[in-house]
Amino acid sequence: MAVYTEVSPKEARVLLRQLKLGELKTLKGCAGGIENTNYFVTTQVAESTHEYVLTLFERLTHEQLPFYLRLMKHLAEQGLPVPNPTANARGDLVFEVKGKPAAVVNKLRGQSELSPTPAHCAAMGTMLAKMHLAGRDFPLSQPNLRGLTWWNETVPVVLPHLNAAQTALIQSELAYQNHTAASAAYAALPRGPIHADLFRDNVMFDTAQGEPELTGVFDFYFAGIDTWVFDLAVCLNDWCIHLETGVHDPERAQSFLGAYTAVRPLKREERDLLPAMLRAGALRFWISRLWDFYLPREASMLQAHDPSHFERVLRERVNHPNLLSTMTV
Repeated sequence: MAVYTEVSPKEARVLLRQLKLGELKTLKGCAGGIENTNYFVTTQVAESTHEYVLTLFERLTHEQLPFYLRLMKHLAEQGLPVPNPTANARGDLVFEVKGKPAAVVNKLRGQSELSPTPAHCAAMGTMLAKMHLAGRDFPLSQPNLRGLTWWNETVPVVLPHLNAAQTALIQSELAYQNHTAASAAYAALPRGPIHADLFRDNVMFDTAQGEPELTGVFDFYFAGIDTWVFDLAVCLNDWCIHLETGVHDPERAQSFLGAYTAVRPLKREERDLLPAMLRAGALRFWISRLWDFYLPREASMLQAHDPSHFERVLRERVNHPNLLSTMTV
């Protein structure tokens, strides 16, 4: 989250009244993330207060947004703890604020756990598998807009900012991923709607009877139709590594994988290609962080991520391809 477009209380109040969400009490810009403009909103209805998130979409279009918002509503209506977009009387989910497409969703309870334990990883593994299964009958289709096509388009743009070793790594890995994507095994991978950005800061936890309770999954605005094992790999590359070094954490990875496969067992092709997808997930976020770091957009409260983190993760995944071979998947 960031603030690219300033929204006044008067402008927010117009939309909130249209959606019958009560009277605006507070409007506060959000500092996390880098893609959209986000505000935390508190409203008053009679004697009760309610919390929402107002998002203005800086890159996504009116035509693209129904996929993300309808997917969130689809998952929420199946009982999963994801933000439920607010509709107007006609059932619309996309609105306009300051000339930008906008949406309002309920604010989830809890807080992100930035130092997850094996128990947090198990809870997330279970939830990810449930999300994949719940999305099987989702009727809309939209590609993963930050998938292989985007990687091929973006790598030439960031190459001038890389040294010789980085250039060699990014070009060789991109060639490897293009080769993998052209294989029959890749074509056989199960797929459906994926979150594609399910890092630890996009998940909320509370505590119930001394154990972590997963209370929410949010920020679906990189979602698309892609392979489920790629979504799993993106999670493993964040939840189950040491952030300082990018080194694999076997205990957390086993907890995550064990919980996921207890709900949705992996097919043979998924097990075989999981190491390649771990590399793919690291490459995807290295490219996007390079792009955001060297070609930034102006925004108040913007916090760009360090691209070197996913360079380290990718090198670890390339140099140690068999780390998951001893695990139960």
